This record gives sequence, C-alpha cells and structure tokens, in this order.
Amino acid sequence: MASIGNVTPSSMHFDQPLALTSGAQLADYTLVYETYGELNAECSNAVLVCHALNASHHVAGIDAQGQTGWWDNLVGPGKPLDTDRFFVIGINNPGSCFGSTGPTHPHPITGRPYGADFPVVTVEDWVDAQIRLIDRLGIGQLAAVLGGSLGGMQALAWSLRYPDRLRHCIGVATAPNLSAENIAFNEIARRAIITDPEFHAGHYYAHGVVPRRGLRIARMIGHVTYLSDDVMGSKFGRKLRDGAISFDYDVEFEIESYLRYQGDKFSDYFDANTYLLITRALDYFDPAAAHGGNLAKTFADVRAKFLLVSFTTDWRFPPARSRELVKALVDGKHRVSYAEIDAPHGHDAFLLDDPRYFAVMRTYFERIASELAT
Repeated sequence: MASIGNVTPSSMHFDQPLALTSGAQLADYTLVYETYGELNAECSNAVLVCHALNASHHVAGIDAQGQTGWWDNLVGPGKPLDTDRFFVIGINNPGSCFGSTGPTHPHPITGRPYGADFPVVTVEDWVDAQIRLIDRLGIGQLAAVLGGSLGGMQALAWSLRYPDRLRHCIGVATAPNLSAENIAFNEIARRAIITDPEFHAGHYYAHGVVPRRGLRIARMIGHVTYLSDDVMGSKFGRKLRDGAISFDYDVEFEIESYLRYQGDKFSDYFDANTYLLITRALDYFDPAAAHGGNLAKTFADVRAKFLLVSFTTDWRFPPARSRELVKALVDGKHRVSYAEIDAPHGHDAFLLDDPRYFAVMRTYFERIASELAT
C-alpha cells in the first residue's frame, strides 16, 4: 500500500480564551495539526484522529525530520483509513510538547516558559480545543472521531460533549475511566519525575537541565504496562545480555537493557511537565461520575454509531472495560459494533499490524464511506 509521503504540519492560533474544567483558562493558544487526503465538496468525509500519551498530530506520512507517523500503518492511500476516501485530521493537544501551546511555551504575562504554571487540562478541555479548529476548517459534522487508548477517551468525550458533530465514534483499547491500578502506575511515574533533583518544581528550563532520571523511570514503568507477559517472555525471556551473570547491579538481563534504551530515548524528546499533565488528564477522565457511575445514563443522549475494539492481552485497558461501554450503549439502544481481538501484544496491539484488527477497521471505514456515497 502506498505511503502518504512527505507531510508538513500547519498551525492555527486562537485569541479567544479557552475555559478549562479546572476554572483556569488559556488566554490564547496555538494548535499544530496535519491533514491527509482531500475534504470533499460537502465537507462530510472528515475523520479526526486523537492521539494518545506520547504521540502527536503526526499521524501518518514522513515529517521533515524523517519520522514516520505513529499510525502510518493504518492511515494512508488504500489503508484501512483510506486517505483516497477520507480527509484525516491529526491535532496536537494543548499541554503537549510537539508544537501546540504547552509548558515549554512563554507564559503570556511573564514571558518565561509556563513550566509547572501551565494549567491542568482534561480530556474534555482537549475536545473543546479541537472543535474550534474543526470549526475553522469549515467542517460541520465529522464522519468519525477515532482514537486509541487516551485517544479513545477523547473520541468518547466527543460523542458526549458534541453529539451532533460526529456520525461515528471509534474507540480502540480504551476505557470509560482508569482503574485504581492504572492511576497507581501513573502516580509512581509522576513521583519519579517530581522527586528528580533536576525537576526544580517544574521550572527546570530556567536551570538549563532536564529531569532525565525521572523521565527514564516513568517511561520504563509505562512501557512495562503496554506489553503483555507473553510478548516480554518470547522476545526477552531470561536472556542475559553478556551470556553470564556478573553479580552486580548494572544491566544483566536483555529486558533490563531494552527498558533502559526505551527510557533513554524517551528522555531525549519528551517534556516532563507534559508527562505530568497528560497522565493527570488520564486520571481525571470519568464522564459517568456526573451520573452516579451509571454509564447507560451517561451515554443516553449520544447520537453517533460506535465501534469499540479491545485486545485479549491488554491488561492496562482490558476487554472487560470495553464491554462495560458496549453494555451501556446496548442498554440505551444505541448502535454499537464490538470486536475483541485475540492478540498477544498487550496494550500496544492497537498500534500494530494485526490482520484481524485491521480487517475490522477497514470494514468499518468502508461502511462509513458507503454512507457518504448514498
């Protein structure tokens, strides 16, 4: 299948303040985004792709740094989300470190980087920012909003917050809220960052340092939760890096070497304050809280059709969490399709080329395309 090829991001500035769930606001902000394919004359074929924790607007194609988009295997000409049929939009959320206004940007009053003073944001705040960009593009209703993991939470929030603005909601490897175990993992990762001596209460930019040690540990913790035990066992097992035990506390096992590599790489490109912000947004997402925990009541007024996909070995967002959503939607007599994929890859499966998963996605987008043609 063909690649989109080279892509160039765009940016859009907003002077109108963005009111946040916390009661704070962003006085003005910029969103960075990419688009793929062509918007049709009716402006009816647009699909918004929402990114997860360490991803960005760069969904597909090759950017100026030679980096391939994080969902390039799914999005492109002839791919399951076919850019010959759909106009695909990727938006970098406020608070991120990939171009949109975030902690590394100047505070409008002090002129110094926001750092820890960047306001806490929620999934709902991101959706409110996204819809302003969608409005500016002249799109009245999206054909679909799609996301995996935290991106799936954003898709769910779209269906609840702006029910008339999307026809389909597609959530992959996602959940209606985080379990206590998931919140615990996020807190351990945040503590690793905040207790790093180079964190300086979030204002490390002024000191010319990066809390790398904390970022490395945070990434190692996160990465373990994204993989299944089967994958770690088959890929690394108990293999020793140098073939023999050295009786010290340096790297001995291949899995240790792999995790340190992932941590080192992550600390080179990701911002620590952004990590804190995004994991807090994950923690706070719980739309049913306003309805006494009743998911069916929460989704009572949605109008979109739904596709939910889960993976059997995903223990961070297990299939049971998707089935909670399916039951709530079925109880409310909403149209929902559900696929539970028997895949060995853990949470990361939503980014990989499982043929059964991609067949589900392709079939569903073909159905959306056929709706557009009628």
